[in-house]
Amino acid sequence: MVLVVVMGVSGSGKTTLGSRLAAKLGWKFYDADDYHSPENKKKMAEGIPLNDEDRIPWLCALHDILRREDSSRQDAILACSALKMMYRSVLVSGASAIESNQPAQLGEKAALNILFVHLDGPIDIIADRLEKRRGHFMPLELLKSQFDTLEPPSAPENFITVSVEKSLPEIMLEIESAIFQGEAVLE
Repeated sequence: MVLVVVMGVSGSGKTTLGSRLAAKLGWKFYDADDYHSPENKKKMAEGIPLNDEDRIPWLCALHDILRREDSSRQDAILACSALKMMYRSVLVSGASAIESNQPAQLGEKAALNILFVHLDGPIDIIADRLEKRRGHFMPLELLKSQFDTLEPPSAPENFITVSVEKSLPEIMLEIESAIFQGEAVLE
């Protein structure tokens, strides 16, 4: 059973890549944007960046979805910005990641084993993509705040970083290789 979170700033291709990869592999796909509260969507549409207080309940709800898939042994892909290490910790461990920096204690639910796929690229390429996107609540003006907030994954997190300057088929192959050839320790 594999859980993958495709992460990165808005416009990096999380939804496109995650949904296509899930369809190809026959896995479930979730887009974290679908789980934002109306208040969060309104705030972003008005050009106001979300803060931690806005994001934590959303991330806890996403953790619950991943926990449910893990419990039912269902492979799943989630497209989610997951910009900060703390946000990724909430996806892995739920609300307990906020309450303490300690690993799960005996009797608590173990942390989820998630592969984070960081879609990385230069701001000008991603800005160009955002300018061409229609019908999304995230305005181009907030891209800089996302880059400012971004804490790229690092050890000991379970992750791979993939350049968005590659073609979609190349990116998908790189991720599949990490999943199926054991570059990332998943189980």
